Amino acid sequence: MAAVSRASLQSDLANALEANKRLTARIRQLEKRLSSRLGESVWAESGLGAPVAIDQLQRQIAPLEQDLAEKQGELDERTEELEAARAANRELTRALNQPNSHS
Repeated sequence: MAAVSRASLQSDLANALEANKRLTARIRQLEKRLSSRLGESVWAESGLGAPVAIDQLQRQIAPLEQDLAEKQGELDERTEELEAARAANRELTRALNQPNSHS
């Protein structure tokens, strides 16, 4: 079994921290959406209701926000993959450059 290097552990930690940031942002987004929906529900139940134009715009915003969240997730995944590849490349380069590593 190969020994785990400090660099790979640091890379794993960095990836976990980034994943944590993404999850925190997603939770905030969902909390905001829930708050908005609850507010809309209370507003509608009050009998005041939102003007049609605002209601239509809000319905258009929801899928756009979802698309944005998905694209951000994809970008974050690619960034993680790039960082992991860079870390692996650094480790391999370091291993190749160490004297007597080819014995």
